[in-house]
Amino acid sequence: MPSNARATSLTRRGILAAGGALGLGAVLAACGDGDKKDAGPSSSASAKSGSWEFKDDRGQTVKTEAVPKNIVAFTGTAAALKDFGVEVAGVFGPTYVEDPKTKEKKPDVQAGDLDITKVKVIGNVWGEFNIEEYLKLQPEVLITDMWEKDALWYVPEEQKAKILKIAPSVALWAAGKSMPSVLQRHADLAASLGADVNGEQVKKDKARFEAAAERLRKVAQGKKDIKVLIGSGAPDTFYVSTPVRPTDTLFFQELGLNIVTPKKLDPSGWFELLSWENVDAYEADVILLDNRTGTLQPEQLKAKPTWAALPAVKAGQVFPRVTEPVYSYAKCAPLLEDLATALENAKKVS
Repeated sequence: MPSNARATSLTRRGILAAGGALGLGAVLAACGDGDKKDAGPSSSASAKSGSWEFKDDRGQTVKTEAVPKNIVAFTGTAAALKDFGVEVAGVFGPTYVEDPKTKEKKPDVQAGDLDITKVKVIGNVWGEFNIEEYLKLQPEVLITDMWEKDALWYVPEEQKAKILKIAPSVALWAAGKSMPSVLQRHADLAASLGADVNGEQVKKDKARFEAAAERLRKVAQGKKDIKVLIGSGAPDTFYVSTPVRPTDTLFFQELGLNIVTPKKLDPSGWFELLSWENVDAYEADVILLDNRTGTLQPEQLKAKPTWAALPAVKAGQVFPRVTEPVYSYAKCAPLLEDLATALENAKKVS
């Protein structure tokens, strides 16, 4: 959840790319020229000519002579495309976690069902993008998320010009839009790349998502007194996120969840930074905690006395939040189901 930050403010892009715990000194240069109208579902693959075009969420129409096969994508986007039936050749972004002792690599939470042994990883952490390896893949298109207008997620700003000369790019919103519309755009892109998004599996996944959304709506109606706080832990700071910008929390709000809205947002407009001494600034009955690699998890947070004293923590009402969802129906449906279950069993403790 980045920020199209000016030089005077911290970059949300760097902060939350690192899970709020790393990259606090990063600054993202200003980019973009203001919002344009939504791109809308506009894509095509010509059966006669084999040509391909897709209008992305920047409003840019990408055209190639044939439907791209050598695709390189941000890890989470690649995982979503896989669920829709599109395979990629390479990925960049959090893909695996390496055991420091055994050196065994396990898929990162953002890798979804990607087989990390079969895709080329050209960058696994923020700021890492191996251009030489990227060239070897002979990419026909680069696909990534967009948290701020025209800012390509996990494409290093200092390498951006070189990277974009190699292959055309596609960017899809991962913020500022509600989850259903973001899912639809990923389906649009997958369909343009040849996926059968009307196949039985995708239909089944979408039906599950819609049923989960309706269930969560009903649960929320009966739990309006339960205050839900969206947080992310770092060694010196606790981030309380605004619900109106991330796609998931915006959707949760639309479904009726009573989500805490921080009052003193940082310059990026994404969250409020609290010291651990002031982590109790907002009353909360349930805490949804950032589950990404690089953020402090409940076991690590036990060392923070002020955290342990929070009513939601005492009541065992802290639940993982998939802060950067894989935007497929298959992966988003369980998020809604798990949250519905958590709320069903939640008690008023604040």
